[in-house]
Amino acid sequence: MQEQKEVTQLAAFKPFEMRGIPLEDQIMSWNQMIQHPYDKSSIDCYTRTRVILMNGIENNSVIVSHCMDRMIDNDDIKRQLALIRRIDSQHQQTVNWLNPANQSVLETTIGYEQVAVDLTANLAKNEKDDYFRRVLNFALLEDFDHLFRYGCLLELLHGIDPNTITQGKTEIKPGRPTMVEHRHPFDEMRKHWSKDSVSVKTHMNYHTIVSAEQQTMLFYKSHGMQYTDDLARKLYAEIAEVEQQHVSQYEQVGDPNISPLERMALIQLNEAYNYFSCAETEVDPRMKSIWQQFAEHEIQHFHAVNELMKQHEGRDIRDIMDVETIEPLIVFESNKDYVNQILEEQASWQAHNMEFVPEDQLPSDWPSFAYRNKVNADGVPSEIVVETARREARIPAVSI
Repeated sequence: MQEQKEVTQLAAFKPFEMRGIPLEDQIMSWNQMIQHPYDKSSIDCYTRTRVILMNGIENNSVIVSHCMDRMIDNDDIKRQLALIRRIDSQHQQTVNWLNPANQSVLETTIGYEQVAVDLTANLAKNEKDDYFRRVLNFALLEDFDHLFRYGCLLELLHGIDPNTITQGKTEIKPGRPTMVEHRHPFDEMRKHWSKDSVSVKTHMNYHTIVSAEQQTMLFYKSHGMQYTDDLARKLYAEIAEVEQQHVSQYEQVGDPNISPLERMALIQLNEAYNYFSCAETEVDPRMKSIWQQFAEHEIQHFHAVNELMKQHEGRDIRDIMDVETIEPLIVFESNKDYVNQILEEQASWQAHNMEFVPEDQLPSDWPSFAYRNKVNADGVPSEIVVETARREARIPAVSI
């Protein structure tokens, strides 16, 4: 197995200096699109997380583009977005089809939660907006707990130690208990920043985490029913609902007043930024070449949408960004110290009035108390899976 290289002296992401590839030259044949999957037994765990993340990044671009197509009455714009959307759709299939068929849903799920933990930690450590950073840290402890719950299920159903998938780089132990993560929708409301008050790095962090959490939600909702085991089905349903909460809280942090074209320009920029980050830190040469190729594609998408902004809004994204370099890059690496620090400080915190406070400071009429009692009334899958794993001596060992 290839070792994760020490990340040093990464190249700077300078989007206006990068060369793209003409859109029509980006269309792939079926053989170009569908490539050989990775070997799950030898792949570096962070190569797997990059595949999962970039699948979500591409899916988000396609989903948002489809939404725009339903709301924009301009054929010139719709025609260009349709071409970009088709290429992003091909990208998504290339990336997602890198996952091997012999990797079970649960094994893939462990990868998803490793993404959630180490991606969120990286974004939080590099986020300058204080409120957004607190939002990231709040959900971090919940995804950290999901990794533990799914790890117990993996041990029970398949007899596999989840640490063999995370390769000891992400600790597997309890976080904020999933059973107390179930909140009333009103308690998922968050403040939003103004687009002119934050850095372009904050915009990138925003689109990255929204994409990643949305992909996690969709994966659990579309694959959890594939298990015949009743506990597995219910655990996926329970955690999928928490992921839906995370998508809700994250998407609300962004400025809702951004124009559709500016939003799409930032989404395309974020795709290029993430592919560039992946290429700079990838240890697998074949994967690295894919990330590099798609970074060149996406930078052209970014420039194409910027041209639409110039034509139809009289604005240049370069003036809006007001920077030539976006830094630092997004890096998958071990974050044990950071996660444990946040866990020690905030494990008991909950969301109230768009802020985060210790649960013992919540009012008795906090809406989520009643909501939690309803959804947890007949037993809690995330607790049952741990009780069962403990009874059968299948609790995952904590990696040090």
